[in-house]
Amino acid sequence: MSKLVIVESPAKAKTIGKYLGPDYVVKASMGHLRDLPKKKMSIDFEHGFKPEYVPIEGKDKIIAELRSEARKSDFVYLATDPDREGEAISWHLKELLKLKNEKYKRVTFNEITKPAVKYGIEHPRDIDTDLVDAQQARRILDRIVGYELSPFLWRKVKRGLSAGRVQSVATRLVVDRENEIRAFEPEEYWTIEALLKTEQGGSFSARFHGDASGKTELKNEEQAMAVVNAVTGKPFVVGPVKKGKKKKSATAPFITSTLQQEASRKLNMTPRRTMSVAQELYEGVELAGIGLTGLITYMRTDSLRLADEALIAVAGFIRGRYGEEYYPGKPRVFKTKSGAQDAHEAIRPSDVKLVPEDIRDSLSPDQFKLYKLIWSRFVACQMADAILDTVSADILSEGYVFRASGHTVAFPGFTAVYEEGTDDDKKSDGGKPLPAFSEGDKLQNEKLEPAQHFTQPPARYTEASLIRAMEERGIGRPSTYAPTISTILDRDYVVKENKALRPTPRGEAVTGLLVDKFQSIADYEFTANMENELDEVEAGKVGYVDLLQEFYGGFEDALEQAEKALEGQRIKIEDEVTDVICEKCGRNMVIKSGRFGKFLACPGFPECTNTKAITEDTGASCPLCGAKVVKKKSARGYVYYGCDKYPDCKFMTWDKPLKTKCPDCDSSLFRHTDRDSKEVTDVCLREGCGYSELVKEGLPPEEAEKNRQRREARAAKAAERAAAKEAAGETEKKPDKKTAAKKTVAKKTAAKKSAAKKAPAKKTAVKKTTAARKTKKEAADE
Repeated sequence: MSKLVIVESPAKAKTIGKYLGPDYVVKASMGHLRDLPKKKMSIDFEHGFKPEYVPIEGKDKIIAELRSEARKSDFVYLATDPDREGEAISWHLKELLKLKNEKYKRVTFNEITKPAVKYGIEHPRDIDTDLVDAQQARRILDRIVGYELSPFLWRKVKRGLSAGRVQSVATRLVVDRENEIRAFEPEEYWTIEALLKTEQGGSFSARFHGDASGKTELKNEEQAMAVVNAVTGKPFVVGPVKKGKKKKSATAPFITSTLQQEASRKLNMTPRRTMSVAQELYEGVELAGIGLTGLITYMRTDSLRLADEALIAVAGFIRGRYGEEYYPGKPRVFKTKSGAQDAHEAIRPSDVKLVPEDIRDSLSPDQFKLYKLIWSRFVACQMADAILDTVSADILSEGYVFRASGHTVAFPGFTAVYEEGTDDDKKSDGGKPLPAFSEGDKLQNEKLEPAQHFTQPPARYTEASLIRAMEERGIGRPSTYAPTISTILDRDYVVKENKALRPTPRGEAVTGLLVDKFQSIADYEFTANMENELDEVEAGKVGYVDLLQEFYGGFEDALEQAEKALEGQRIKIEDEVTDVICEKCGRNMVIKSGRFGKFLACPGFPECTNTKAITEDTGASCPLCGAKVVKKKSARGYVYYGCDKYPDCKFMTWDKPLKTKCPDCDSSLFRHTDRDSKEVTDVCLREGCGYSELVKEGLPPEEAEKNRQRREARAAKAAERAAAKEAAGETEKKPDKKTAAKKTVAKKTAAKKSAAKKAPAKKTAVKKTTAARKTKKEAADE
């Protein structure tokens, strides 16, 4: 009996095929195969919002192959990912392949391990139509918003804009935070740090706290200096000393949102990159001596539940590796927040005995870093509390109180494996250890340091803190956080400066319009309630047609009212003014967007047509001429570094400039990472110097050699393809006059390309022209 198993990705297919053996054929659908067509609404509003699905363009070959395999097979298992999206893909597969009820079943795997795969195959079920309805409702909602609201934005703001339910609210969070920062009025305050020394020679610092009546805030310099003058030259004496023990418990295992936040903080990974690498770990990695192995459980989850077998395994691992005292005696249970879907357990390693360092050679650098993060967090969450010996002392002088506090680690507990990161780098949980002293001891005052401070506005969101804010407000779900942030960045509603997110003038203009005219789209509470209603559809408590009808009535009314209110009006997006001065006319240049991204332009156009690329000073100097080295972006978006005096100086490098200087010639150093060995060195690029210093050891020699061989193999294949094309006569041909006339528009940008490559460019240009003429019904989907 032949059996077909359909999954989403080739990597997953390969891993599952290995576990199931020769009686099963495992094929990949490569994601969705059916969707709403791109060029029309395709929602029948008159007949219960019925969607019209069509095969996705370019997927014909995959569909034909799956149909052929399904016809040859006696039974089909639909094994797409265990979430709403995966359930919908399975339903579309059933419809596309015209599978009869007796010939197929749905199976899911929370982890891609041999026991989990076999268990899933042995426990098939029917497709969950409630899950499918919830996914369809979300898809239809997004289509309605995208196809009806985006053209409105084109008419009233700027062509090419788009809006979506979740992306619009995420953008509003960033805009509202920016408005808070602008409205913030700083307040002055002062601190006084006393540097003290014990009779035994130990030194520490104590901060001004107040007086005998309690804590006192110093509002200005006059108040601060009054304290400084009062205690200068006077004795400092140790007052009451409080000693105690503090327990610190481990944080819960990862869910999707916390994984994305921690990977951003500790690994500097974007949410999109985090989920991509996590998908690779879930689907399976080829481990030396073991073979294809799924390393983590499913990574789209909001549950803190852990499987009993995993808890038993980690308990034995902790006792064996760290000692009996590091295990708390019973499994730790973490409470999942109310409103969570709780469809899957928390993110954890599929086998805790696969220690990250032991399999490092089989993983890419990003895979290793993320796997280690997940493994460490899981092991730590089941370990004993850390115990800190704390001490706090009041230091007295002339009736004023200075306070010092610190701690030492009595027992590391879970911190021997892992400690959670924070968004505030300066955050401290108790200070440094204090020297030994007792109440009544006299202290020598080495120095008094008064300092002026001002209260700070709320920090701009980072990707990590924005995800946390979305989660706290109930906006979006685990599978939507990463794509939402990617969308608002890609559409230039928000920009990332270092790690901070800042709204663009475009983002602020669109958000202002939506908040004013479309409360149902930009309102936090409405969006969160919509997510809850989608959960109700998934639970079978609400019909998805009822949900859509309720939304659509209010949305259409709001659209009609907005059209009337803004009739004949157009909202202008202000250009972002920079401090770069136009060397031709003296105006401050502004940031514009073009075909290849952003650039600087003179606001005096058309009188002044000066433009220039946006560059960023790196603080390094050019090794050829001594001018500034600036950060640039190529037309394809790749970052490189070049001399600010280009084209007079042609210096360019991919190596990252450093502010540190070469010890031999005083030129700026550059950080170089070898593509094969991954070895990192700081090098001097000044001709004739040759200085180089190792910063980080590279991969083991065998792995470095493998990387080199892979690159050479890719280069050889590319050369073979080029030779084959040449042999087939695909050489440069002169276009006839008609063709040349049609290509006039593309000629400037494609001058260096061969004629063979110009034909596709021509088609692309035609498509773009067509896209620019889209009607309301052809608006871009979210």
